[in-house]
Amino acid sequence: MSDAYERERQNTDSLSALQAKVSQLRSVTIDIYDNARDQHVLDSTTDTFSTMGTSLKSSARRLGVMASQGNKVAVLKLAGIIVGVVVLLYWIASFFW
Repeated sequence: MSDAYERERQNTDSLSALQAKVSQLRSVTIDIYDNARDQHVLDSTTDTFSTMGTSLKSSARRLGVMASQGNKVAVLKLAGIIVGVVVLLYWIASFFW
C-alpha cells in the first residue's frame, strides 16, 4: 500500500514540474510573438522614415531650384519648414531613445 502512495506522490510531483515547464514554454512563446509583432512595427517605422527621407531630399532639391531662381521669400519659407520638420523628428525620436 505504501508503494502505491509513493508512486502517486511521484506522479503528482512530476505533474507539477510538467505544468511549470508548460507554463514557462507558454510565456516564452508569448514573448516571441510580441517581439515578432513589434518587429513588424519597427519595419513599418523604417519604411515611413525612408519615405520621409525621400521627401526631404526632394524638398532640398526644390529649395536649391528656388535659390537659383532668386525667390528669397520662398527659400526662407521652405528652409523654415525643413528646420521645423527636423526639430520635430528630433523631438519625437528623443521619446524612443
